[in-house]
Amino acid sequence: MDALGLARLQFATTTSFHFLFVLLTLGLVTAVAVMQTRATLSADPVHARMTRFWGRLYVVNYALGIATGIVMEFQFGLNWSGLSTFAGDVFGAPLALETLVAFFLESTFLGLWIFGWDRLDKWVHLALIWLVTLTAFASAFWIMMANAFLQHPAGHEPRDGVLRMVDFSALVANPTFGTAFLHVCFASLTVGGVFLTGVSAYHFIRRTTEVDFFRRSLRLGVVLTALATPMLIGFGFGQFPIVQRYQPDKFDTVGAVDGAGLGFMIQIGFVLLLVSWATVPLLLRDWVVRLRFPLYLMVAGIPLPFVAAIGGWLFREVGRQPWLIQGVLTTQDAMSHVSRDQVLVSFIAFTGVFTVLAVADWVLIARLARRGPVSSDEAPVSPLVPAL
Repeated sequence: MDALGLARLQFATTTSFHFLFVLLTLGLVTAVAVMQTRATLSADPVHARMTRFWGRLYVVNYALGIATGIVMEFQFGLNWSGLSTFAGDVFGAPLALETLVAFFLESTFLGLWIFGWDRLDKWVHLALIWLVTLTAFASAFWIMMANAFLQHPAGHEPRDGVLRMVDFSALVANPTFGTAFLHVCFASLTVGGVFLTGVSAYHFIRRTTEVDFFRRSLRLGVVLTALATPMLIGFGFGQFPIVQRYQPDKFDTVGAVDGAGLGFMIQIGFVLLLVSWATVPLLLRDWVVRLRFPLYLMVAGIPLPFVAAIGGWLFREVGRQPWLIQGVLTTQDAMSHVSRDQVLVSFIAFTGVFTVLAVADWVLIARLARRGPVSSDEAPVSPLVPAL
């Protein structure tokens, strides 16, 4: 494999890792916000404990996801300096807004939420988790805007051999942006719902004594999945006519590389839709818990939305080749002047770091998930490190 192939493989690997963290973060923070809202409105201690338990899992995934994102950013300067030089004035704008307007605010609000437990007014504390949720999705908003520019460059003009932004509103109105962003949003909610469902089912398989706790978590997970999957599929198919209009060669390119993978991705979406809606009636009298067999399927289904999400991302990115910016800049021209050996070394280093982070994330989340809910008087995240 030449230097270009290695650089593409490196970015695909690291971005895929990071995307998995992002999806679970967005899905879990939404569920935690709903739990805390119910706890605040009802003063129900079970919902408060749910907020603490699932909040811990969310923060672990968030922290390690940030680490993968920071590492991933280095690749723009390391392997793809041509992109920054040629289109940085346009492509870099939403990325800068993501950092300044969304990420910094999200981190600030999250820190206040973590260390403000039992110290802040309950309504202020509730507002903080919703602000964390909104700024998390705002991050996805800006990132998807930048990605949409690569799919269909808008709002720019060539000047002195580079692209200059002339109309920021054109980036917002980019036809490849809105539907894709909403598709990612509902994908994350599906991931969060399936994760809640699978972990709760695992505890019922183990015959947990926290029956009410995990019954409510299971219900929330199933309902969240059932509500998110129709929108996920709808916005997924809604992108096809847009792709056919602005990137007509994408289906042929993906079909030549991995057409079966795209059929498989769509099937996962429909499976999650059918299973979640079939499970909703079983929640009424706790039949899903009594039958037990569905519980094993719920645990086994945890990886499915992650697999489908990676398939969707590969379809969006691989199908654009050989262009990095559709019709404007090729992947070859965007690559830095680095040798094959240099790319290989960085690929091994980045992949090693990401593998360690992914394993650490899985081990920590699995350990906390198996341990079960914390006591009612224990803060959700403040004592997280010694608790591990």
